[in-house]
Amino acid sequence: MPLPIGFFWDQLTQVKAPPTPAGPAGPATGREPITFRDVVKKVLPAVVSIEPQAHRAAARPFRGGAPADLFRRFGMPNLNPEDLGDEPSGAVRLGTGSGFVVDPSGVIVTNYHVVQGADQVEVRFKDGRKFVSKDIKADPNTDIAIVRIQAKDLPYLEWGDSAATEIGDRVLAVGAPFGLAGSVTHGIVSGKGRSLNLNTYEDYVQTDAAINPGNSGGPLVNVEGKVVGVNSVIKSRSGGFQGVGLAVSSDMARQVATALIKNGAVKRGFLGVRVGDLDPAVAERMGLKDKAGALVAEVVPDGPAAKAGLKDGDVITGLAGKPVKSAAELPWAVATLQPGKPVDVTVFRDGQAHTYKVTLAEQPPDFGAARASAKPAISDADAVHLEKIGAWVTDFTADRADQLGFRDHFKGALVTRSEGLGALAGLRPGVVITKVDDKPTGSAKEAADQVGKGSLEKGILMQIRSAHGGTAMVMIRSNTD
Repeated sequence: MPLPIGFFWDQLTQVKAPPTPAGPAGPATGREPITFRDVVKKVLPAVVSIEPQAHRAAARPFRGGAPADLFRRFGMPNLNPEDLGDEPSGAVRLGTGSGFVVDPSGVIVTNYHVVQGADQVEVRFKDGRKFVSKDIKADPNTDIAIVRIQAKDLPYLEWGDSAATEIGDRVLAVGAPFGLAGSVTHGIVSGKGRSLNLNTYEDYVQTDAAINPGNSGGPLVNVEGKVVGVNSVIKSRSGGFQGVGLAVSSDMARQVATALIKNGAVKRGFLGVRVGDLDPAVAERMGLKDKAGALVAEVVPDGPAAKAGLKDGDVITGLAGKPVKSAAELPWAVATLQPGKPVDVTVFRDGQAHTYKVTLAEQPPDFGAARASAKPAISDADAVHLEKIGAWVTDFTADRADQLGFRDHFKGALVTRSEGLGALAGLRPGVVITKVDDKPTGSAKEAADQVGKGSLEKGILMQIRSAHGGTAMVMIRSNTD
């Protein structure tokens, strides 16, 4: 939103000498820049508009309008092939996006969703040059793609260090909003490390620089003209700019683009675990001093982690000599490692730290595919009431394991019904209690005995398993604090 004219007048009347203009000359001096003309002159020649095209057989379907309030990828909306008529070339235009050159020999970075479904793209430079290319390589897991054109000595942009950027740093968003090539807006870094669950791997830089449909794939640059993000998503009720734009961080985009340039695809390490968040209160109760790590919800049978000895319920605290602070950061950390190479994985189990040597495999093609959830009826006719926590449990038998879709049978107490503290803690019907206060639970009776001896004031720590959610840790406390 434009600032009142009086704001600029007040600021300018206090300036006794012109400040150093922003641009490639050096870092910010702490004084508000009057103009960004130098950095814009440096960046604009390397930014392109991209028009993805597909022949009718390959064209993606029309997706229509956007919901009223959502995080939205902002390439120009796809055109309906039915409204285009018969074009002589048989090509269907799929919309408009942006990109930027990262190699003078003709390598352009953009978003995967800009080129998705296209069998060729038309690339236009600010100086009027136009290229058509069918050389498209993409990584849907990060929403990054590259396009190669036959050219040389092109102007190009350097990658910046998104990890070194800080909230409040000035940034410029460059691209072709609504097809208006060479548009520039400015703002600040509003947040870092954002995740929206749109892609398998995410690390978004948030900005309030105005971004609109058509900006997708364009660069987010710092005041030195270096790329710190690839503009990708907006938060909007109207479908247009409302102050929240997000860009794939340059650190992530650079790694992916480098792999696509070198190999045409991204080969990622595969550990073979599914992880979940670790609640700080649970971590403290388990004896984890740093209260940080990634809880292993499930170990893939015959996967690298299973072969090395990792188990459900372990907390991964280190990978390849670096600390793991959360479940969110582990998948990308694993993905950046090379398959076939052994790495050290540190886990916390039963109050002690253990280190395992794990040889990573190559990530399978179906990695991240959703698993169907089962909702069978569970009888609680013979259930034992855990009155202290408000749950009913029965013995977990092999027949019930098959009924619920578990891949294996193990000892435990199956929750048939819950209310009160139990329901609030996540003891929904169908989960199996396998440990109470670090002691194995082999039956409904054992669960009743263990819960009876537990302290709600201190907290009763439970390890639970579900057929499609893996292993989790919950702690049940009284709400008398």
